[in-house]
Amino acid sequence: MPSKTWGNNMVIFTKHAKDKFEVLRRHGFLVSKDQVLRTLKNPEFTDRSRYPLLITQKQVSRKYVLRVVFSRKYDIIKVITFYPKLIK
Repeated sequence: MPSKTWGNNMVIFTKHAKDKFEVLRRHGFLVSKDQVLRTLKNPEFTDRSRYPLLITQKQVSRKYVLRVVFSRKYDIIKVITFYPKLIK
């Protein structure tokens, strides 16, 4: 998957993040690259407690939110991983 641009930012996915699409698919949870990018761009919540890592979250279904772990340096956003979380 090539890098994407988002505004003035370049979004890159680590190998782990690229592989995560397939891992989640095998477990029956389909996540698209667009869902990850929308979660980055318009999160419902951002956790900064693990800075310099940031975790954004957005609801993707009635039961789940998608969490995206990333870092930002200058105009480069590096997606490290993402995962679904059951809403309690």
